[in-house]
Amino acid sequence: MSDESLNEHSAIGQDGYLCNAMAGNGGEIQWCFSQVKGTIEEDVTEADIISCVEFSDDGEFLATGDKGGRVVIFQRDKGKSTIPCRGEFNVYSTFQSHEPEFDYLKSLEIEEKINKIRWLKRSNPAHFLLSTNDKTIKLWKVTERDKRPEGYNLKDDSGVLRDPMSLTGLRVPIFKPMELMVEASPRRIFANAHTYHINSISVNSDQETYLSADDLRVNLWHLQVTDQSFNIVDIKPANMEELTEVITAAEFHPNECNYFVYSSSKGTIRLCDMRAQALCDRHAKLFEEPEDPTTRSFFSEIISSISDVKFSNSGRYMISRDYLSVKVWDLQMDSKPIETYQVHEYLRSKLCSLYENDCIFDKFECSWSGNDRHIMTGSYNNFFRMFDRESKRDGTLEASRDNMKTRTVLKPRKVCTGGKRKKDEISVDCLDFNKKILHTAWHPSENVIAVAATNNLYIFHSKD
Repeated sequence: MSDESLNEHSAIGQDGYLCNAMAGNGGEIQWCFSQVKGTIEEDVTEADIISCVEFSDDGEFLATGDKGGRVVIFQRDKGKSTIPCRGEFNVYSTFQSHEPEFDYLKSLEIEEKINKIRWLKRSNPAHFLLSTNDKTIKLWKVTERDKRPEGYNLKDDSGVLRDPMSLTGLRVPIFKPMELMVEASPRRIFANAHTYHINSISVNSDQETYLSADDLRVNLWHLQVTDQSFNIVDIKPANMEELTEVITAAEFHPNECNYFVYSSSKGTIRLCDMRAQALCDRHAKLFEEPEDPTTRSFFSEIISSISDVKFSNSGRYMISRDYLSVKVWDLQMDSKPIETYQVHEYLRSKLCSLYENDCIFDKFECSWSGNDRHIMTGSYNNFFRMFDRESKRDGTLEASRDNMKTRTVLKPRKVCTGGKRKKDEISVDCLDFNKKILHTAWHPSENVIAVAATNNLYIFHSKD
């Protein structure tokens, strides 16, 4: 993967987003700058920062949420030929999902930031997706309209009511073509079920239920019921002074509707079976790697906290991301991970300064490729890492607007940890910790990836 050259094919964005698509172009590789809509880095506002990225189940749509509460949906560009452009997505719809609110009982502001987006599988011409901020989950329906009714009896074409006494005959209204209009409407609002901030939502494989998780609880919802949810995990102690860990992520199994996992700030993952009992306080399996006492330090507990957990598409494995590494777990073996990949081990010596600037608390996501062979996750300096599970090779790529130059090849990046630095390497002391790749997504069936860097959305696909 690290040897695959990538080149820019197009760049399309909207509402504070810069969307860059980078694609292989057969023999001679060129950067093909097409179009940019968005703010330059100096003009980025907090509301423009992308906070989540998610492909639809068929990969034809890509949704992003930002800190301003907006959801932008991109649609794959079908082009003029019958073969769609792999790395090219155009803006399909933009809508305001959440607004800032105020909890008067607790005197707390509720941010509009979109924490997670999850698509439902398509069962009719409409698209459905769930979006959540810290407290409220919404089910959105996105539909297309390309016809409008005309020829009413009691209204004229402008919508003004006619005098019934002036009617001399009966007309049958007809539908006439119109310019395509995409509408997003909230179909369900799931609120008032979480005391703490929601960090995860996951749709069940039955497509009828979903879970939502906050720091101390996991709730189970039915998509048709908004005023009732079932608490399936509750780790809140009777005395909050005895609290030792919090829930950091949760996800349903992709095939078995009764299984789900949740990870904790202590570096553990618990697999639960809802068939065993209504309240899953007792886990079916506990995945935990024993700590090496020789490497224990003040930061050990912080860097072992799991920021993301994802089942593989096959359902056999799962990956977890802590601060410095990605681990692959086999559901049949809970004693230790079967694979461990170091993301940025060179930062271990920098943990003290990362603690002081709060970067050590950054929550990086991770993604599986469609065939479960590759793993992707983010790092600092707008770098993101790719791991090949079969060849055991890894690579570092950079999502940067500086690379948008004609006939320039995007090459793998290397970080120099000490000694003499080579020409194409960057020193660990020169890394920009304000530029970070926290959110990534991989197309469900193709080698097309989406990477969010601040307010920029980059789309890459591998060279064929």
